[in-house]
Amino acid sequence: MSLTAQQLEAMMPDASQLLSNEPEMESSLHYAQLALLVACLEFLWRERNDFFIGANLTVYFSRQQLRNRDFRGPDFFLVKQTQKQPRNAWVVWEEDGKYPNLIIELLSVSTADTDRSLKKALYQDRFRTPEYFWFSPETLEFAGFRLAGHDYQPLSPNTNGWLWSEELDLYLGIDAEQLRYFTAEGSLVPTPEEAALQADQRAERLADQLRSLGVEPDQMH
Repeated sequence: MSLTAQQLEAMMPDASQLLSNEPEMESSLHYAQLALLVACLEFLWRERNDFFIGANLTVYFSRQQLRNRDFRGPDFFLVKQTQKQPRNAWVVWEEDGKYPNLIIELLSVSTADTDRSLKKALYQDRFRTPEYFWFSPETLEFAGFRLAGHDYQPLSPNTNGWLWSEELDLYLGIDAEQLRYFTAEGSLVPTPEEAALQADQRAERLADQLRSLGVEPDQMH
C-alpha cells in the first residue's frame, strides 16, 4: 500500500532542521556553467511562479538516507507545479511527495562514474525523475535520458547535436563550449545581459534606419 503525503510526513524528522549538505563545485568552470543554467531559465520563465530550481542543493527523501548520511544533491534540478520560493534544501515529504522533473549533473573527474551509474539508478528507480542529463564542462561529454516505463532511454540528438527536453519544452545543446537552452525554433535562450545587449542592438539598428530616412531619433516624441 502506498503512503499518502501526510503519512510520509508523519514518519519523517523535523524538516526545519535540514540544511543542504553538498560539497563545493569542482571548478570555476562548473560554477559558471551552473550559474548559466539557472540564470537563463529564471530569465525565460520570469513571469512564472510555479517552479523551483535547485542548484547544488540536497534532496532529502527518506529516514534511511539521513541515518546513512547518504546525501544526493543534483547539481541542477527543476521541480514543476510547485511554489517558487527560497528553500534550504528540497525535502520530499514537505513538498507533497514531489521529486524533481528534470536533473542535470555536471560531470567532473571525481564524480563522473557516480553520475553515470549510482545517481542515474537513483534518479531512475527512486526519484522516477522523467528526464536526466549530464554534461562535462571540461570534456564536453553530453548525454540525456527520458524515463520510458521503468528505465531511462537515451535521447537522440537532432542535426545540431541538441537534445529535446519535454519537461522544459526546450532543447539542451552545446554552444561556445557551454550547455545552453534553445527554443523549438532554434533560438538561443539568452542570459539577462545578452537580452539587454540584443535590445540595445535592435534599438541602434532602428535608429540607423530612421536616420537613413532623414529622421533624427532623438527628436522623436
